[in-house]
Amino acid sequence: MEHSKQQRIRELTDRLNRCRYEYYNLNAPSLTDAEYDALFDELSVLEKETGFNLTNSPTQTVGCYPAVSTLEKTTHKIPLLSLDKTKSSTELLRFAGEQMVMLMLKLDGLTVKLTYEKGLLMEAATRGDGDTGENITHNVMGISGIPDKISYKERLVVTGEAFIRPSDFEALKDTLRDGNGEPYKNGRNLAAGSVRLLDCGACKDRCVTFMAFNVLEGLTEEYPWKSQRLRAIEQLGFPVCKYLASKQALTQFDMDAGIRHLRKYAQENDIPIDGIVVTYNDAAYAKSCGRTGHHYKDGLAFKFEDDTYETVLRSIEWTPSRTGEITPVAVFDTVEIDGCAVSRASLHNLSFIENLELMPGCRIKVSKRNQIIPHVEENLDRDCYAREKVVPARCPCCGQPTRIHTTKNTVNGEEKVTAALFCDNEQCETRKLRKFVHFASQKAMNIVGLSEAILEKFIGKGWLHSYMDIFFLDKHRSEIVQMEGFGVRSWQNLWDAIQHSRITTFEQYLTAMDIPMVGSTASRAICQRFRGNLSEFETAVCMGFDFTQLPDFGETLHRNICQWFRSEENWTIWTELRRLVCIKTYQPPAASTDMSNPFVGKTIVVTGKVEPYTRDGINEKIESLGAHAGSSVSSKTDYLICGENAGSKLAKAQELGIKILSPDEFFRMAGEGA
Repeated sequence: MEHSKQQRIRELTDRLNRCRYEYYNLNAPSLTDAEYDALFDELSVLEKETGFNLTNSPTQTVGCYPAVSTLEKTTHKIPLLSLDKTKSSTELLRFAGEQMVMLMLKLDGLTVKLTYEKGLLMEAATRGDGDTGENITHNVMGISGIPDKISYKERLVVTGEAFIRPSDFEALKDTLRDGNGEPYKNGRNLAAGSVRLLDCGACKDRCVTFMAFNVLEGLTEEYPWKSQRLRAIEQLGFPVCKYLASKQALTQFDMDAGIRHLRKYAQENDIPIDGIVVTYNDAAYAKSCGRTGHHYKDGLAFKFEDDTYETVLRSIEWTPSRTGEITPVAVFDTVEIDGCAVSRASLHNLSFIENLELMPGCRIKVSKRNQIIPHVEENLDRDCYAREKVVPARCPCCGQPTRIHTTKNTVNGEEKVTAALFCDNEQCETRKLRKFVHFASQKAMNIVGLSEAILEKFIGKGWLHSYMDIFFLDKHRSEIVQMEGFGVRSWQNLWDAIQHSRITTFEQYLTAMDIPMVGSTASRAICQRFRGNLSEFETAVCMGFDFTQLPDFGETLHRNICQWFRSEENWTIWTELRRLVCIKTYQPPAASTDMSNPFVGKTIVVTGKVEPYTRDGINEKIESLGAHAGSSVSSKTDYLICGENAGSKLAKAQELGIKILSPDEFFRMAGEGA
């Protein structure tokens, strides 16, 4: 009975506040004065009977908290971290495993933390960077759904989301402006801006609503399950985010059905969401999962799509790469995504531009895919594309004519044609610079301190025409020490690094040659096949060795190696450099002696970040288990390890039915702790 009265209080508070907004701001009341007074009186009686009221109750908020001059910082004792994200419901099911889980709406607003002591609201704060937020207690009277006092007298910390319903945003968006004088682009931005206003009086007219989704402190002894804690705070008067709690391990059908049900619920109840959250229901087990610096590991967010932001495309920059392909980059008005200012994004190739009909001046939508890579998602102003106005007829670097090259491949049974722009001038300065940068990079010759900026200066001076010239830079010592940013010590450090790079490995030497598609992973595989012996490798190339015999090597990679060595210029570079360097004696990786481990002889590919390893580090770990570390997913792949921010390899593995492992599963199967 008590709970139903609290629910009625919430309904009346929301209804009366909407009526006040209509009366004072829109001059369009939906209730007569008599109807309003009757509801107001009903609310007053219920609040007195129950001792329960919301911070924004019309009976309590004739006035507001005083405006503040600034938002004070507040520290979160328990960090308010985010969750890792996926776009695959299959990945959600893999995450759930045999555990009991909760499926919950992923509300699209701003995370808010409420702290209660002795039954009274002491502080409301934003999430901020997870460790430090902003105190917004002065605005609680302007946010619907926050109890002013509760019957639970121990310390209670509740987290939830402040949001604006889609219907309210539609009514508000044309009347409000952001800090730059522009209309708000979505309800999330309006909600975030509203709860951070300095004046509660301005906040209370924004129709901001709060829903709780987690109990951070309190109720821990009485309720071991998260769902029990949510039911408990609902009895205390908090509106709780809609969720479903499993009673047994889920099937894929269960997972997909749950997602559909929650999406339908949100749509029917005018609740803004951008995904579904799956979290372990057992609070103790969830806590044992730990965290990274970015997110807790007890939950996974299923994103419907990446958040997009509207902006204006100002120009397209074209830059030659070391392969000769001229890559396009979009330059657009800066937008803030996940706290980062973004103004540039790769446009990949000419086909990508033409498919979106991109032209400078167009309104575009951009996102950060997987929270990392800026991406142009859509063009809102099509039908004005003209290739001759976008594609440069001459290379922006060397001025030589450009060439459009098309390639064909089959994707999901359909032939796909991709067009790209090329500069065929081998002496193009930008192409040359990119090749030298690759040669000196850590995975290649690892010449510490030979940066792109320094290489550009040396090439401009005419000192570097081939890789070999790097090892004779001492001829220009007297000029280099006089250059800006250099001196005797800087020169000596660089020269020592060059000399140190002469002692290298088979893998680094082969990687440095920049054979198309032969990076560090492919070089490692070739090194193992020929036991680190360059002479054996050279002989194999000359005798027509079939490189498709190697794990993860296809026809294209085989052809690239053969064609590269057919070039007289490349052979000259290969042989002359060999006289200048010393290849370390090959040390085979320490293979696992436990033949019962399931990875011996298997091909394993990694996508995303696997803490605490670098990509090279996890590949070395794979090799030590007697497996092959692949670079791309194919029918030859046995396992895919799926870490944080997984890329397109995950979708490819799912399409091919390849076994997908979480990092914890991989380490457990390898006989280690997570």
